[in-house]
This record gives sequence, structure tokens and C-alpha cells, in this order.
Amino acid sequence: MSNALIKTPQQIALMRESGKLLAQVFSELDKVIKVGMSTMDINDFVEDYIVTTLQSRPASKGQYGYEYVLNSSINEVICHGVPSAAKKLKERDIVNIDITLEKNGYIADSSKMYTMVKALPIAKQLVDVTYQAMWKGIACVKPGTRTGDIGHAIQSYAEKHGFSVVREYCGHGIGKEMHEEPQILHFGKPHTGLTLRAGMTFTIEPMINQGSYRTKQKKDGWTVVTRDKKLSAQWEHTILVTDSGFEVLTLRSEEVLSELV
Repeated sequence: MSNALIKTPQQIALMRESGKLLAQVFSELDKVIKVGMSTMDINDFVEDYIVTTLQSRPASKGQYGYEYVLNSSINEVICHGVPSAAKKLKERDIVNIDITLEKNGYIADSSKMYTMVKALPIAKQLVDVTYQAMWKGIACVKPGTRTGDIGHAIQSYAEKHGFSVVREYCGHGIGKEMHEEPQILHFGKPHTGLTLRAGMTFTIEPMINQGSYRTKQKKDGWTVVTRDKKLSAQWEHTILVTDSGFEVLTLRSEEVLSELV
């Protein structure tokens, strides 16, 4: 396996800084996101905060030709939803906001679900189960764990609650580049896949569907939706494999590890 996957202590320190800054972005977004806000309003708020306040770079802007600083995925949109002034949040919506931030050459990547005031019980359950499934995967992370163990933990939890795991999109290594090795699938068999080593950094970002796991890409070339038009949810964190376990580099202020794993 390439040693390029293993970050040095100096690189880890820079990734830790990027992760903390990205967590701050979500703390600020928490204060302003609401029904009636357009996804372009969200995009513009986040861009201004990252660039002006944090003196950082929104890493998604310009990546693969993408024009915006985040993905905004509402209801049946699984991932890669494109911000639009015409898409305003409604009372029953659930929306995933996926943001990347680069500081001093290193990138952090995280996403969070926002549940509007009158979201249906099934939507709230899906959001919660997806969050818990992500943490089931994170809890597996330590040297010697294999990537299939992470996927199996996520898949088992989601399917136990009657939901399905998207197959086509996965977590990924991250550092100087947004997408590095290894791939982190959110389904799989225990004791299979790549063996984790201290110093690896990657995302865990399960996409969980209310109905079938099957997907469809829209004609804009970005937006991915559920084929059956049922709801989808996603959460994401950037993770470091430590000597004894894991560190969540993008941990947010409201998240207490002792309560989650």
C-alpha cells in the first residue's frame, strides 16, 4: 500500500485546523438556515463566511468544473444537489448541506442534515437513523480494522431499521486532494477490504434511502436522486485513524463523543 495514504504529524495538524474551521461554518449556518431560505442564499452565506471570516478556500468551488461552494440536497436528492435561487426550503423538507474547506493546502469535508419544522415522522426517523449509522461506522475505526467492517456496521444498522444504503457513492481519502485513496464503502462484509493504519484520513458519509437504494442522475450532470422518489438522508465527517482509534477532525460543537460511540 502506498505510504501517500499516511499523513505525517505536521500534515495531521493542518488537517485538524481545517476540520475545526469547517465545524465553525456549520455552527454559523445553524443560526441562519430556515424555511423560506433558498439554497443559493445558503451557498452565498457559506462562501462569504469561509472566504471573509475564516480566510479559507471553499474547496468544492471549481472542483471538476463545479460552480458553487456546497451541495444542497433536498428530500429525494441523495447527493450533489446544485444550489438555486428558485429552491426555497419548505416546512416539510429535509436538506443535506455538504461543505468542503481548504486551509494551508489541506481539505476537510463534512455534511449535516437540517430538518424543517413540519418534516414528517418518517423523514425525522430517516435523518436520525442515518446519523446513528454514520457513528456506527466511525466507532469501528482503529488500526487493524478493515474497510468492510465500517461498511458492514453502517449497512446492518440502516437495514435493521428498514432503510437501504446507496451503493454508487462512498467515502474517500482526503488531504491535499479532495478525493484520495482509500474508498470507504458504506456497505460490505466484515474482515474484507483495506486494513486501516494510523495516519490515514478519510470521510465516512453514508447515504441512506427510505425506499430502494437505486439512484438516478438528473440531466444537469450533478444532482443524484432516488429512483423511486422516496426520501434520502446523509451525514458526513472527516476521520483520522489514530494509534489507538479515531479522531473526528470535523466534530461539531453540539457533538459529544462519549454520547455517540
